[in-house]
Amino acid sequence: MERVLGIGGIFFRSERPDELRAWYAQHLGVELQPYGGVTFRAEAGDVTIWHAFEGDTDYFPREQAAMLNYRVRNLDAMVAQLRAGGVEVRDAVEESEHGRFGWATDPEGRLLELWEPPPDAYPEG
Repeated sequence: MERVLGIGGIFFRSERPDELRAWYAQHLGVELQPYGGVTFRAEAGDVTIWHAFEGDTDYFPREQAAMLNYRVRNLDAMVAQLRAGGVEVRDAVEESEHGRFGWATDPEGRLLELWEPPPDAYPEG
């Protein structure tokens, strides 16, 4: 049986895509390519999590059909950078065996998750 190999892309609508792209470049450091998007290149040990939540989850706002989770190297440094840039960041940081998590809101009100995975927590398999 053929199977998918991972996430090939994330696509969403925006009322002001140029402004939103610029915000993500400025505050999250994404490197925009000439086509207007970003191509992330996997590094050794990178993982991508896929998970379907229950319809009544409170983990992210009900008005959002999905929440993007961005893997970061240093959650504390990213949160400090966002706050310094005037970005709305939740005070809570959650820690578990899955890593450290923080949350911020983009200019269109989308809650996004920042994830610092624990070292070697997700071996291949």
